[in-house]
Amino acid sequence: MNRLFRAVGLLLVGAIALAVQVPAAHAQGAGATSSTTDQHVKLISGFDKDLIDSSIDPCVDFWQYACGNFNKLYSIPPDKSGYGSGAIVYDYTQDVLHQMLDRVASPSAQHTASEQKIGDYYASCMDDDAIHAQGLKPLQPELDRISALTDKKQLTALLAHYQMINVNAFFGYGEEQDFKDARKQIAVVGQGGLGLPERDYYFRTGDAAEKTRKDYVEHVANMLGLMGEPADKASADAQKIMTLETALAKVSLDITSARDPNNVYHPMTVAKLAELTPEIDWPQLFADTGEPGITDLNVANPDFFKGLQPVLESTDLDTIKTYLRWQLINSTPSYALPKALDAEDFDFYRHKLAGQPVQAVRWKRCVEATDGALGEALGEVYVASQFTAENKAFTLQMVRDIEGAMDKEIDAQTWMSAATQEKAKAKLHLVADKIGYPDHWRDYSTLKVVRGDAIGNALRAADFENKRELAKIGKPVDRGEWGMSPATVDAYYSPLMNDINFPAGILQSPLYDPQATDAVNYGHIGAIVGHELTHGFDDQGSQFDGNGNLSDWWTPDDRKNFDTMTDCEVTEYGNFTAVEDVKLNGKLTLGENTADNGGLRLAYVAFMEDAKRKNMDVDAKQDEYTPMQHFFLAFAQDWCGSTRPEQLRLQVQTDPHSPRQFRANGVIQNMPEFGKAFGCKAGQPMMPANACHVW
Repeated sequence: MNRLFRAVGLLLVGAIALAVQVPAAHAQGAGATSSTTDQHVKLISGFDKDLIDSSIDPCVDFWQYACGNFNKLYSIPPDKSGYGSGAIVYDYTQDVLHQMLDRVASPSAQHTASEQKIGDYYASCMDDDAIHAQGLKPLQPELDRISALTDKKQLTALLAHYQMINVNAFFGYGEEQDFKDARKQIAVVGQGGLGLPERDYYFRTGDAAEKTRKDYVEHVANMLGLMGEPADKASADAQKIMTLETALAKVSLDITSARDPNNVYHPMTVAKLAELTPEIDWPQLFADTGEPGITDLNVANPDFFKGLQPVLESTDLDTIKTYLRWQLINSTPSYALPKALDAEDFDFYRHKLAGQPVQAVRWKRCVEATDGALGEALGEVYVASQFTAENKAFTLQMVRDIEGAMDKEIDAQTWMSAATQEKAKAKLHLVADKIGYPDHWRDYSTLKVVRGDAIGNALRAADFENKRELAKIGKPVDRGEWGMSPATVDAYYSPLMNDINFPAGILQSPLYDPQATDAVNYGHIGAIVGHELTHGFDDQGSQFDGNGNLSDWWTPDDRKNFDTMTDCEVTEYGNFTAVEDVKLNGKLTLGENTADNGGLRLAYVAFMEDAKRKNMDVDAKQDEYTPMQHFFLAFAQDWCGSTRPEQLRLQVQTDPHSPRQFRANGVIQNMPEFGKAFGCKAGQPMMPANACHVW
C-alpha cells in the first residue's frame, strides 16, 4: 500500500492478511538472528487430511477439528510471532525470491537494468559487516540538519525533507484520491509522530499497558544512548519524548474511529490549515516537497492539527530536536543500522511487543527490504518464472463466478429495497478485477542504487516513492496502478478504486491448488475472492459508490437495517476472548469480519452453481468426506496455525483482522449450511440459535 496513505492513519483498504502479522513500521527490523538453517519450504496441498484432529467434534470447535494437528507438524519458528497456512506460502515465496536475488546480486553484463538494480539493493543490505563498520556516518547529514536548528521557524524545511524520507515526525503528508470525487488526486495531511503502535497505547490502563510504556521509554533511552548520549541525559530525554508523544496522542483519533471515512475526510484550504497550525509554514512545506501549487487538501483530523499548535508552542527547541533525532533513527530501516541499534530495535518492537524470540536470518530481511523498495522490478522477475497463464485464467473465472454469486445475493436480500438493490448491483458491475500483476511495470530508472550504501539506498528509495506519489496530485487517477507488489501473499479491495486485487504471490497452494477439487478451491481461493468483493459492501466500503465516491446511496431504512445486522457481528466477535483478559474489538474488526462471513457465503453460492453445472453430488463422500465438507474444511484450513500471546495482544489492539481461530469459527457458526454438512444439532457451539448474517 501507499506509504503516505498509511502514514495519515486511514484504514480504508480491506486486505485478507493471511501471512504473519508484523508492525508495519518495523517489518524489516533486524537484531538477534535466528539459529535455524536456511531450508527450502514446501507448500502444503489444498486439502491436507494430516492437519485434521478427528478426536475433536467438528460441531463443537471446527477450527480445532480442521487444524488441530497443524501445530504438531509445524511449530512456530523462533524467528516468527505466529505461524500458519498463509505463513508457509509466504516463506515459500521468500525462498523463491531469495534464489532470484542471489542470482542477480553478482554484477553481470547479462543482467537487465532492473535485475542489476534489485541485485545491488539486495547485496548492499546483505553486507552487514560494511553496515556495522560505517556506523551512523551515512545518517550524519540528517543528524547535522537537526543540530543546525536554532529557531522553530526552521522546522518547516526540515519536516518537509523528513516527509520525503518516511520520517513522519509530528504528522503525515501525502496524496490520495478525493473521497467525494475519486477521479481527482489531492494532497492529504493527517496525524502522526507516535512511536507506539497507536494512540491508545499511551492511555490504556492495566499492568500490561503500563509495562509496555515503561519498556518503551527504556527503549528510547537505549537508542539515544547508542547514538552517543550519556546515560543520564538519554533517560531524561526519553521521558521528554514520551511526554511529547502523549500530548500528540491526546489529540489523535483512535484506530477504531479512523475506520469511518467521514471521520478522516475534511477538505479545506491551505489557508484554513494554516490557521489551525500556524507554527508550520504550509505553503513552504508543500513547495519544498515539490508541490508548490497546492491550495486545497484533505485535513484528515483537524482537531489533531489544532492540538498540534500548542504542543509546538510549549515544547522547547532542545526537546523538539531530541524528538526529531528519535524519529529519524526509529524510522530508518533497522537492517541498515549498526548491530547494537539493530538489536535494540528488534528487542522492543518484535520481541517485547510481539513475542518473537529471535530475528530472522539476514537474507529474509533483505528479501523483504528489496521487495519493499523495488517491488515491481522484483515482481517482473518473479512472475516471469512463477505465474502461469493458467493461474490467471482460473482466478479470473473464479472472480467472475463469485461476482455472479454476489449479484444473486443482492437480489435475495429481503431487507434491502429495490432502489438500493439497483444501486448495489450497479456498483458490483463496476468492480475492476486485477489478477497477478499490473499491465505496465513501474519505471525505476531514476532511482539511484549505490552498492554498499544500505542506508542511502533506503532513503533514496523512500524519496523516489514519495515523489512518485506526490506527483499524482492534480493529475488523472491511474486506475491500472497496484498497491501491492506481485510477489505479495495477500489481496485487497480499494473502495476509492472500486477494484479487487490478487497478486501472483497469493495464487499458490493451498490457497489455489491446480491439483485440488473444485470444492477445495472454492473453499480456499473462492472464499478469499468473496472476502475482497464483500469489502465493497462492508461498513466502510458500503459508503462508497461504484465510481469510488463517498456517497450515501442507501435509503435510510436500508442503512438502518444494515447497521442492525452488522451490530450483530460487533456483539458476536466482541465476546470472543483472544488472550488472558483481552477480548476482540468488534467495531475495529467489523469490516474484516463482515468480509470473512460474506466471502464464504459467496464462495458457497458460487460453488453450488458450479456443482449444478457439472451435475456434482455435493453430499456423496469422496476421500472420506463429501464435497460440501471439503469446501468447509478447505476454508478453515486457510486459518490453521498458532500465535504467540504477545502477538495476539498486539493484534487485538491494532489489527482490524480477528485472530485466526475466530476467522474460522466465527464464520462457520453463522453458516447453517455447515451444520447440515456435518450433521450438527441446533444449539451446539458451531450451530447457535442466533446466527449473524449480513451478506
